[in-house]
Amino acid sequence: MEKEFKESFKTEDTFNIGKNIASNAKPGEVYCLYGDLGTGKTVFSQGFGAGLGIDEPISSPTFTILKEYHEGSMPFYHFDVYRIGSDDEMDEIGYYDIVDGDGVCLIEWAELIKDILPQHYNKVTIEKVPEKGFDYRTITIERI
Repeated sequence: MEKEFKESFKTEDTFNIGKNIASNAKPGEVYCLYGDLGTGKTVFSQGFGAGLGIDEPISSPTFTILKEYHEGSMPFYHFDVYRIGSDDEMDEIGYYDIVDGDGVCLIEWAELIKDILPQHYNKVTIEKVPEKGFDYRTITIERI
């Protein structure tokens, strides 16, 4: 298992880390985003979209569960499963076809669907470290 650590001192750093990761993403890859409320998952997601060449604003799909973007370098599927009730709901929105498809997936709150995650994915964990400053974050990227 590969593990990489990044430091973010401000929101722009978190955005740029997401952008850099996405610029190296390959079709079919899945990125699972972990972090408490307010850690910067949406900012990371916005950077991720920018790294794929998506111009439209990226917002968290908290109430829709899935947002699709097709104008970038490859299809981008942005899931927020915070409000998901069951694996069946994921099936209904086409999760299995999307995850096995030709785009790249970013899944926020992936721990809530851990039983149906693909065998291999990229785990991105964003954590606050208050003693290092209000905006400081550590971002850990692991290949699972």
